Amino acid sequence: MTDDVAVLGAGMHPWGKWGRNFVEYGVAAARAALADAGLEWRDIGSIVGADTVRGGYPGYVAGATFAKALGWQGARVASVYAACASGAQAVNTARAQILSGLADVVLVVGADAAPKGFFRPAGGDRPEDPDWLRFRVLGATNPAYFGLYARRRMAVHGDTPEDFAQVKVKNSALGALNPNARYRKTVTADEVAASAVVADPLRLLDICATSDGGAALVLSGMDFARRHGVADPVRIRAVSTVTPRYPNTVLDLPDIATDSAAAVQPAAETFRESIARAAYEEAGVGPEDLSFAEVYDLSTALELQWYEDLGLCGEGEAAKLLREGTTALGGRIPVNASGGLASFGEAVPAQAIAQVCELTWQLRGAAGDRQVTGARVGIAANQGLFGHGSAVVAVR
Repeated sequence: MTDDVAVLGAGMHPWGKWGRNFVEYGVAAARAALADAGLEWRDIGSIVGADTVRGGYPGYVAGATFAKALGWQGARVASVYAACASGAQAVNTARAQILSGLADVVLVVGADAAPKGFFRPAGGDRPEDPDWLRFRVLGATNPAYFGLYARRRMAVHGDTPEDFAQVKVKNSALGALNPNARYRKTVTADEVAASAVVADPLRLLDICATSDGGAALVLSGMDFARRHGVADPVRIRAVSTVTPRYPNTVLDLPDIATDSAAAVQPAAETFRESIARAAYEEAGVGPEDLSFAEVYDLSTALELQWYEDLGLCGEGEAAKLLREGTTALGGRIPVNASGGLASFGEAVPAQAIAQVCELTWQLRGAAGDRQVTGARVGIAANQGLFGHGSAVVAVR
C-alpha cells in the first residue's frame, strides 16, 4: 500500500461536438478544477497533460501546451500518452511526483477534439504498430472489435442483444441527469433495437460516439490538503497500470494472434482481471467493498464484461446482475452513474480523468440526482491500446 493522494479539485468541459481546439476544452476544465480546489494556477507546482495525437504537434506535448495556455509560471511539466489509459497514466505520474516530494500540488489535464465518425488509423505505413495492423490486415475497425466481443459473450455466456440494449437504457437514464454529458436523453430498448446495425449484433445505440471534451484534477499530498484547510478530502488510494502476461489465449484487439499454451499454462486471470486485482491489492480493498464503479463502456457488451473483470459477479453472470438491477442507481453496486461513454462519447485523453472526476463528486456526495447513496469506495477502470492497464481506486 502507498500513501494516499488528496483530490482537491475536479473540473470538466462538457462533452459534445463543439468544433474548437482541444486546448480550449482543457483550459476550461483546468480552471474549473482550480476553482473547485480554491487555488490559483500560480500555486501549482507541476502540470501533467494527457496527450491527444490527433490535434497536431501540440497534442504530443499536452502538458506544456496547457501550461502555455494557462500562462507560463515555471511549473514542472510532463506529458503522457497511453491511448484510452492516458488519463490514468497522467494521474499516476502526478501521484508519483507528490509522493516523491517533487511537487506539493499537481494539475492533471486531458482534452480532445475527436474526428467525426469512428476512429481511423493515422496515415502512413507502420507495420510494427499493432493498431495499424488490425486496421490494415484485418480491416477490424473499433465497431468490428466491439461486435466480435459481443458475439463471444453470446456464444460463451448466452448474453442476448436485449441484454446489451438494457445497458444503454440504464446509462442513458443516468446521463440524462449529468450536466456534463453529451447525450442527455433517455433511450428505450425499442429505440436501441430500431437503430441501424453497425457491427452485428451491435447497433448504433450500442456503441459510443466520438466527442470533444476535457477533464482536470488538482491533486496534492495529505499534508498540503490539511494546510489548505481540507481535513477529509477524497483520496486516491491506488492506481493500477499493469500490462498483460504471456501466454494470452483469448484474442483481444489490437493484438491479432494468441500465444500458445502448449508449454506454459496461461495466467489464472485475464489482462483486465489483473488490472482490477492490482488496484484492489494496492488499495487494500476488494470488490465487496465497492460502493460504485465507473467502467469503460465503449460498447454495451463491453460494460457487461467489466462487471466480471472487476469481480462484481462470477464469469458469465454479468447479464443476470444487470437484469436484477444490481448495477442501476439504487442497486447494490451502481455502474456508470455518470452515464458512461454511452452518454459522453470518447474524448480519449480526458476519459480516465473524467472517470476520477465522477469518483470525486460521488464520494463528496455532490453528484446531484445521480448520487450513489452512502458512497465510500469507488473504482474507475479502462484499458488503453497496446497493453495499458488503467484503474483508479478512490475513497472517502
